[in-house]
Amino acid sequence: MDYRASLEFLYGLQKFGIKFGLNSTENLLKSLGDPHTNRRYVHVAGTNGKGSVCTFINYILIQAGYKVGFYSSPHLVSFRERFQINNEYISEESVVGLVKELQTVMKGKELPTFFEVTTAMALSYFKYKNTDIDIMEVGMGGRLDATNVITPMVSVITNVSLEHQQYLGKNLKQIAFEKAGIIKEGIPVVTSGRLRGVKEVILKVSSERNAPCYVLDRDFWIKEKKGSYCFSGLDMKLEGLRPGLMGSYQKQNLGLAIATIGLLRSKGFQITDKHIREGVQKAFWPGRFQLISQSPKILLDGAHNPNAMKTLRKALSELGFERLILVIGIMGDKDKKRILKEIVPYAHSVIFTRPRYYRAESPAVLAKEAAGLTKDPFIIEDLEEAINLAKKMAVGHPKNLILITGSLFTVGEALQILDPQQYRPDPL
Repeated sequence: MDYRASLEFLYGLQKFGIKFGLNSTENLLKSLGDPHTNRRYVHVAGTNGKGSVCTFINYILIQAGYKVGFYSSPHLVSFRERFQINNEYISEESVVGLVKELQTVMKGKELPTFFEVTTAMALSYFKYKNTDIDIMEVGMGGRLDATNVITPMVSVITNVSLEHQQYLGKNLKQIAFEKAGIIKEGIPVVTSGRLRGVKEVILKVSSERNAPCYVLDRDFWIKEKKGSYCFSGLDMKLEGLRPGLMGSYQKQNLGLAIATIGLLRSKGFQITDKHIREGVQKAFWPGRFQLISQSPKILLDGAHNPNAMKTLRKALSELGFERLILVIGIMGDKDKKRILKEIVPYAHSVIFTRPRYYRAESPAVLAKEAAGLTKDPFIIEDLEEAINLAKKMAVGHPKNLILITGSLFTVGEALQILDPQQYRPDPL
C-alpha cells in the first residue's frame, strides 16, 4: 500500500457519513492500546475561531520549547495538514503506516467513519512521536464528537452560533449544550460566552461538573491599545501584543488562547511572557484572512456560515480598498441565503463559482439565492476561470480588493491556483 492507496481507503469511509457517539472511536482506540490515555491535551470547540485559537496556543507552546501535536479539520489542500507536530505535516510514510495498522485492527468489524479513523490516527501518531502536549480541534459539536474521548488539561469553547442544526439542535441553547459536552469533571474551561442563553448553558454545565469556568470580559480581558493588544487576568498582564493573524476579530481568539496558556502555566508549563509575545506574533493559519497577493490585492478567507461572513465583512474595512470584487463558492448544505446576504450587497462585482467538491453548490443556484442583492453577477463553474476574471477586472485599479470566500474548500482550491509551489494537492 502506498500513500495514494491509503487516501483512497480513508476517503472511501466518507460514504458512512456522520455518526455521533463515542463508542466506535473508543473501541478503535482500545484495539490500538488506548494511545490517548495518560496524555496532555487542550480541547477546543466552538462555531468560529477554533482554528485561530488553536494556532495561537500552538505557536506559543512551540516558542516555549515544547513538542506540540495539532489535530485540525478540514484540510485546505493536503490531507497531511490535519496532523502536525511543531508545524510539520505528518509524512506520507507515517500515514501509510497508520492506515495499515488501523486496517489490521478493523478487519472483520463494522467500519467506522472517516472522522473517527482520522481522530484515532492523530491520537496514535502523537503518542508514537512522544509529543509533550496535543491540541485537538473538535470536528462538529463536541459532546458526541470523536475527539471527546480525551481528558484535556484545559477545555476551550470559542463561541456559539447557529450551525449544523440538523445535527446539533434547532436553537442556540441546544447547540451550546452540544459544545459544552467537552467540559469534563474538574477540568477548567475557557470561553467567550458572549451571547445570552449560550453563556448560561456553559456556566450551568461547568457548575454541574465542578469545572472552573473562565469567561472573557469577566475573568480576563483583551483590549486594543495603540495598534496592539493588552491582555489582563489570570495573574497575567501583557501589553504590546501584535498577532500574526490579521483581522480585528482575532482579538477574542487571542484572548481565549492567552487565558488557556495562563491555565497551562498554573499546571506547571514553563511559558514566559516573552514566549507568549513571540508566539502570538509568529502565528500563521492559511486561508483565514490571508492576504496572498498585493498586486492585485487578493484576500482569502474560509468564512462559511452567516456569523463568520458578518465578522469578515466588518474586518474588510481594515484593508483600505475602494472596490470589492467578490469570488464566492459555498457548500450546498450551508445557510446560503443568509451567508450571501452578509457579503454580496457590499461588493461592486460578484462572481459566483464553485470548487471541485461534491458538496459544492451550483453557481447558478447561488445567483438565484442572491437575487435582489446584486446586479449583473457573473456565473462561472470553474474556480480558476473565476479568479482569472477577477484579476482582469482589477487590472489598472490598484485599490481594488479581490475577496475569495464562502468555504474552506473554495479557499483550499484557490491556494493551489494562486500559489501552486507552496500548496500542492495530494495525488488523487
